[in-house]
Amino acid sequence: MWCWLVLAALVSVAGCERKGRAAAGDGLPPVLKIGVYMPMTGDTATFGTSSMGGIRLATEQRNAAGGIRGSRIELILEDDRGQPEEAKTVVTRLVTRDNVIAVLGEVGSARSIVAAAVCQQKRVPMLTPSSTNEKVTRKGDFIFRVCFIDPFQGEAAAKFAVYDLKLRRAAIITDVKNDYSVGLTRSFRESFTRLGGTIVIEKNYQAGDASFNAQLTGIREAGADFVYAPGYYGDVGQIIKQARELGIRVPFIGGDGWDSPDLWRGGKEALDGCFITNHYSVDNPDPRVQAFIAAYRQRYGDTPDALAALAYDGAQVLYAAIERANSTAGEKIRDALAATRDFPGVTGTISLDANRNAVKPAVILELRDGSYHYRTTIHPSSDQETEVPNVHGQAPR
Repeated sequence: MWCWLVLAALVSVAGCERKGRAAAGDGLPPVLKIGVYMPMTGDTATFGTSSMGGIRLATEQRNAAGGIRGSRIELILEDDRGQPEEAKTVVTRLVTRDNVIAVLGEVGSARSIVAAAVCQQKRVPMLTPSSTNEKVTRKGDFIFRVCFIDPFQGEAAAKFAVYDLKLRRAAIITDVKNDYSVGLTRSFRESFTRLGGTIVIEKNYQAGDASFNAQLTGIREAGADFVYAPGYYGDVGQIIKQARELGIRVPFIGGDGWDSPDLWRGGKEALDGCFITNHYSVDNPDPRVQAFIAAYRQRYGDTPDALAALAYDGAQVLYAAIERANSTAGEKIRDALAATRDFPGVTGTISLDANRNAVKPAVILELRDGSYHYRTTIHPSSDQETEVPNVHGQAPR
């Protein structure tokens, strides 16, 4: 009797497993569980809010259109609170307890790096919409992204400073505990000096610092033409505010980590004349982009930032891959993702290279009057930026 009970229990467990994650060749079950991990609370919570807005919109639209081959998509969200160790914990829970067939996330590269190791080990595909540090996809062949990577983003900032702004003397201020900030600093430094620029001073800080007076005083005395500050919005807003109070009037240039409505809490006037590299512009007249913006505004009553747009694209790319794979097997979804070419996203046409990274242009946005304004587009393969009329910014296509 005990043997029969044990056997029945094992069969039941196997049946539950198959419902959540069907075997190769079985087609798709009625419900497809997709894991999502984002910083819904913590220092970068606006990143999580924007990203979930894009993912939910993409999912609702897909389900309304019949799902994936008739299967309904179910999102299982975990809040990692913006902490790498928590990201590892929640992603482990998603793939072992919830049996998700794929994972979307994160925004912060440090969180994505530790979570990627879990997904690679468990052979569950993971797609990050917006983690730009090159280490993320190096974790293995189950790890993908739909954004450009930091070596190009840092290069784009350097090209813009040299070719567009005609500036040659840079100061750098880096969050030394942040993989994203450190990676961008490295690529910017290499590109800027290669283009003939000079780094006159480098200063460091750690996320959460309250005062940047010592670093900024050194930068002021060094006589830089501009400051490269590749940090996250919470710290950068305070850095620039304090810089203006110390009399530093030169432009600051940053990356996509600035893109948050909370950036402006440091003072709109302080940010005027600064620039960021980013993934798309709301000024882009492309009907696909404007349709996304309209749908997002209708759903949430707000204008989507680049993180929302990337997350929307990331979810769409993943769902298209699952449809092509016609399977919940990790290896088949992985192979379908790797074959992504010329996908028509709102942040540009997305093709994944051999390293599972998206190759696409960057846009430069100018901060002015409390909002982001399109300035120019920079392409990965060109020696200089390709300028597009400022009235109608062309995001990557």
